[in-house]
Amino acid sequence: MARDFQLDLPIDCVLGETCYIQNYVDHDPSEAASDFQCGALSYDTHNGTDFGLHSLADMDAGVDVLASASGTVRGVRNDMRDVIYTPDLAGEINGRDCGNGVVIAHGDGWETQYCHMKEGSVVVQTGDIVETGDILGEVGLSGRTQFPHVHIVVRRDGNMVDPFDPDGQITCNEPSDVTLWHLPLDTPLGGLITTGFADKVPEYLDVKAGTAAASELSANAPIVLWAFAFGARPGDLLHIAIDGPDGPLFETDDVLDRQQALFMRAGGLNAPDAGWQSGIYTGVVIHSRDGIELDRQTATVTLP
Repeated sequence: MARDFQLDLPIDCVLGETCYIQNYVDHDPSEAASDFQCGALSYDTHNGTDFGLHSLADMDAGVDVLASASGTVRGVRNDMRDVIYTPDLAGEINGRDCGNGVVIAHGDGWETQYCHMKEGSVVVQTGDIVETGDILGEVGLSGRTQFPHVHIVVRRDGNMVDPFDPDGQITCNEPSDVTLWHLPLDTPLGGLITTGFADKVPEYLDVKAGTAAASELSANAPIVLWAFAFGARPGDLLHIAIDGPDGPLFETDDVLDRQQALFMRAGGLNAPDAGWQSGIYTGVVIHSRDGIELDRQTATVTLP
């Protein structure tokens, strides 16, 4: 199956650096959810793969959605506004959960659908012929979504196919090496999205917006290191440490107590009476599970 039809990334980004995979296809037939690795990066009845941006600021700057394979555009929607979904918007969405999007027919029963694109950004029309990598529009926040991403659905003869496990024969801890992706994709079980410094614990909405990080702090203000991450499971460990010009200043280990798709943690110190020493301060955040490091990020800030 994978040899007959292959996909490129549906988004113009560097996976693991400027974007990440938030959710996969749900393979659990019950009301629970399980991804192709028997992990928790999915939710009940989720029928696609979510390639997410780090922040709303990245979305505003513009990130292209790309055709994953060549084909003919079968349908387009381009007029829904970009807004974080809340239950009071159900009437406005009225079943159009995909938001703005594009459907492409590829032949031999294959079809891809691209959802949650930015209002007014779609540049193709029904009937257009597209090649692999052609720009379809931009990543947005339309439809039923709470973070900027492109949700790609793959179907054959009307049936949903998981591009990471097209035969659907799940073996826990041994994911299939036969996929629909033209090149192998890294699929971490969780990790860090962004990390930064601030003079207080930032508001979660500011972290999601991409406006929480400070490039410079005051000598008399608190120094706080925060982390925005995905794929939390109970028992995961988030290690947060800050080093100043003369060495270690702060260190803590936060044991996570519940499963969360997206989450934020922070730690830091109030300024000493004499104020912070001028120089460069470095923060390190490490996300671990069962003693294995999933991800780490480093941030720096300057104190004048």
